[in-house]
Amino acid sequence: MGLDWRPMGKPKPGYEDRFNELYSLLTGPTKPDNKEALREEWFSIQIPTYETIKAPLVGRDKEADDWIKAQYEESEKDVSLEEFVEGMKGYYVILLAKEEDGVPVYMAMGQDENVFRGKFLDSCEDLLGKELYEEAYVSKMADDTLKYGQQLMAVAEKLATEHNATYLKDQRFPPENWDTIEFHIHVIYSAAKWLIFYGKNGHGFEADF
Repeated sequence: MGLDWRPMGKPKPGYEDRFNELYSLLTGPTKPDNKEALREEWFSIQIPTYETIKAPLVGRDKEADDWIKAQYEESEKDVSLEEFVEGMKGYYVILLAKEEDGVPVYMAMGQDENVFRGKFLDSCEDLLGKELYEEAYVSKMADDTLKYGQQLMAVAEKLATEHNATYLKDQRFPPENWDTIEFHIHVIYSAAKWLIFYGKNGHGFEADF
């Protein structure tokens, strides 16, 4: 399966302490008897990541409604347009999100488009060092997510300077040749920017592997 980073929602104002308490209960070594109820409560006090990346919502935003209608035109049209759109109400169109740093190029297959495919860091282990590499497999709350992103950014900046590749920081898509130092620098830059974006906006992430 490999490693994926799934960004977590952030607490609604006034629910910060309860959010952290519930997260500790849900991820701790002891499984509570009412786990499903706690999970439901935890999600109910969250602001979803989709709002933070400014992804348009079907049924609320014209941009999303236009997108879903275009999807209907390419479908087999087994139902009417109205039924198709109604069934997609509440769907966030992540690929149209305004905040690109929260929508990685290195996406995890079969998951939301804002989930970072952390397995790409496997090819960067020697560049990161053992400690930073292993941190990629540890779920983090917002403050630690930001800190980790800053650590990866420092590595990327150092490597980019050494290899005359600082331009990669602002290059969204990776180099064509994946067997180059430039590709590995781009992966680290991308991971750092993703982490910094979510961390500074109050979101942690779950390391799923």
